[in-house]
Amino acid sequence: MLVVLAGARPGMVGAPAQVATTDLNVFFVVDMTPSSSAEDFNGSAPRLDGMKADILALAGELAGARFSLISFDSSAKVVLPLTTDATALTTLTEILTPSSAMVSKGSSISVAKDLLSQRLAAAQEAHPERPRLVYYLGDGEQTSGSSPEPFTSAAQLTDGGAVLGYGTAAGGKMRDYTFGSDKPGSYIRDKANGYQSAVSTIDETQLQAIAGQLKVPYVHRESPAGISAALAKSAPTVVSSPAGTEDGAGRWELYWLFALAAFGILLWEAADLTRSWRQLQRHGNERHGKEEAR
Repeated sequence: MLVVLAGARPGMVGAPAQVATTDLNVFFVVDMTPSSSAEDFNGSAPRLDGMKADILALAGELAGARFSLISFDSSAKVVLPLTTDATALTTLTEILTPSSAMVSKGSSISVAKDLLSQRLAAAQEAHPERPRLVYYLGDGEQTSGSSPEPFTSAAQLTDGGAVLGYGTAAGGKMRDYTFGSDKPGSYIRDKANGYQSAVSTIDETQLQAIAGQLKVPYVHRESPAGISAALAKSAPTVVSSPAGTEDGAGRWELYWLFALAAFGILLWEAADLTRSWRQLQRHGNERHGKEEAR
């Protein structure tokens, strides 16, 4: 019974715990314009599927870092502030949905630059010792009437990362996700082309320009495989390191009390059996001596 209780690992919360962390702040900037639904990733999958897979793969490679998720279409918003909660990142990434084509009025690939700069500056002020990585995920297609603005301010606060490009030169047709990710509609039509299915193509020149501004490499992503190579090119400058102890984050383990009691009983039983065996041996010797005397 004592062994069973020890195996149940009883304990109390509140003990200090050694905390290990990856001292990185990682920002994902994700293109959510209708073109993210273009079906030319890994053959015929939507580009957003590739972006989601890469975000989760990068988060797995950088486990323990703090992650933030910023999405953009005609405007930018913080979907997830910096957090170590990998479950929250996974959940919010999985429910990302391309913006509605019905309300889309054109978008700029640099619309997230000011918001990104603000979040990077806040992270630097809070923890200046932690390098900041930026992963920009998009297709580079500029649909607004103006030229994209440079990521000048963000570049000064970025220590690494990568620009990840999705799509092909041939392009892919886009479905309308006005009614949610689980109910993709018909293909978006191009009014300027006789209402034929609209086709979105990647603009790697624009993506490479963003990479140059942020001083990070550009990586074209054509399939879910090979994210380790993209991570290696992003050159994060800090690896996992111990961060001391955190009060109340651990448990006071009590299983050893039951294990010690079980060990004590085992010793007592062993001593008792040894004593009984010696007594039997002594009685046997005495009986054998009496028989020889006869």
